[in-house]
Amino acid sequence: MKIEQNKVVSLAYQLEVEGKIADKAGKDQPLEYIHGTHMLIPRFEEEVHGKEPGETFEFTLSPAEGYGEYKAEYKFDIPKEAFMADGILQEQFLQIGAIVPMLDGNGNVVRGTVAAVGADKVTMDFNHPMAGKTLHFTGEVVAVRDATEAELTNGLHGEYAPQEEGHKCCHGKGHCHKGEEGSEGECCHKGEGHGDGECCHKGEGHCCHEED
Repeated sequence: MKIEQNKVVSLAYQLEVEGKIADKAGKDQPLEYIHGTHMLIPRFEEEVHGKEPGETFEFTLSPAEGYGEYKAEYKFDIPKEAFMADGILQEQFLQIGAIVPMLDGNGNVVRGTVAAVGADKVTMDFNHPMAGKTLHFTGEVVAVRDATEAELTNGLHGEYAPQEEGHKCCHGKGHCHKGEEGSEGECCHKGEGHGDGECCHKGEGHCCHEED
């Protein structure tokens, strides 16, 4: 069976960046995705399209074909108060290099990297960690099968299934990263371990509360 639209694909691969292995998946625990559903980089999917189990691949993607060029405007400061929950500063998120999930104004999860921690502010970098990098992939197609109707509707791991809305964010202007543009809107800190609420950075402050 060939890799085509709506096929569940299993790949063993290795990603090399700047002469070092940045990521890999073996045959025992391959990368799995539904082809043609925007789960992977479009150019990556183009390179493996039509291949069958047992076939190998090797290709290089430029930054433009991968995760885009690095953009300085996606790096900015957020008041340290935005990392408060129930009056307690969440120190576990304030580590250089830590990946912190946040929400943009459309409710989409965007992941920022802690670049610097100051006395009263945190510098967050919302560029993808691989932005500006040339990506060299090698690997092998492990398996290909038809996706089930449930997988096409809910996602391979249930990622498309409706999520229970237990919290809401207050509205207001602040910094957020929206797709390729970046704009002002609400940014909500969704770090794991925040317990009873999501934190919304609103410029002047933040809020954490549960939806009634």
